[in-house]
Amino acid sequence: MQQITSLQNPRIQALRALQDKKRRQGSGRFLVEGGKIVEEALAHTVVHTVVVEEGKIEHFAKLLEAFHAANVQVILSPRHVLEALCDTKTPQGIVAEADMPVQRMASGYLVAMDGVQDPGNVGAILRTADAAGFDGALLGPTCADPFGAKALRASMGSVFRVPVLQTEGFADKLAVLREDGYAVLSSQLDGQDFFARGSLPPKLALVIGSEAEGVSAQVSGLATHRLRLPMKGGAESLNAAVAAGVMLYDLARERG
Repeated sequence: MQQITSLQNPRIQALRALQDKKRRQGSGRFLVEGGKIVEEALAHTVVHTVVVEEGKIEHFAKLLEAFHAANVQVILSPRHVLEALCDTKTPQGIVAEADMPVQRMASGYLVAMDGVQDPGNVGAILRTADAAGFDGALLGPTCADPFGAKALRASMGSVFRVPVLQTEGFADKLAVLREDGYAVLSSQLDGQDFFARGSLPPKLALVIGSEAEGVSAQVSGLATHRLRLPMKGGAESLNAAVAAGVMLYDLARERG
């Protein structure tokens, strides 16, 4: 176990650089913080380095044993170093550098995000898609980075279990899916009643639009179904992640 106490240490500086999206994409690595998500990373991808706060060795003893068995570099550092590596104001005391899961296009039941810019919503939607048994996620280029710190925390490790593809060719991918027999469901306020949608094919993509603008006109034009959740009270709309959760679970129920 190596001890590093300075923020100027080259290894710490290299880890801090992964807080930047371009550096993450360029290196293929990202930071995960907190015991549960670090444990998920060890189970699902390659972990290269773990930084543990001084005084937390006993707390993370079992996890550290697993890292030693996997020949992962373990660094012991003071609180201020952990705080510099973590996005949270009160870090749990552990952060890891891991390989990003390979981004790939899944098939079956997909959730697609068109400009969902709040990382908390992106992570929450991935977590709900995972819980509802969806097969993958497709993200447009203006969505928040699913491998950023806030999205990771909101996903609670689901980013490791749900295949994700974030692509500039988002609309093109949806067009190919439609040609391949997928139902493309666009969630929009001027759509038809979601619960009166009728039968659907065995493959579909549920599109969740941006918090401010909804689904883009280009993507709406590709939809086979334009649907809305009925509002029986005074609210005009729902939070993107909440709306997604209602629809994801109802589609999962129908799928059986």
